[in-house]
Amino acid sequence: MLRRGEKVPFAFVAEAERFRSNVTPPPRPERSFAQKAGSALFGLTVVAGLAGSLLLGTPALDPGQQEGRSGHPAAAEGR
Repeated sequence: MLRRGEKVPFAFVAEAERFRSNVTPPPRPERSFAQKAGSALFGLTVVAGLAGSLLLGTPALDPGQQEGRSGHPAAAEGR
């Protein structure tokens, strides 16, 4: 089998690895105060929801609280 002198059989493949575009994307328009405030309020709402679920869910996961229960629902005690 004949070997060629260049590492890549096609010259355009080797050139494609070095190619850099000179096209830049257009600048984004600056966000208004209302858009910034809305994003901050949304982020705050998400964080507050996660913190609230953690605070309300932690007591239910406490293993010490499960010891006092007999395993039967309270509605079944009167039967």
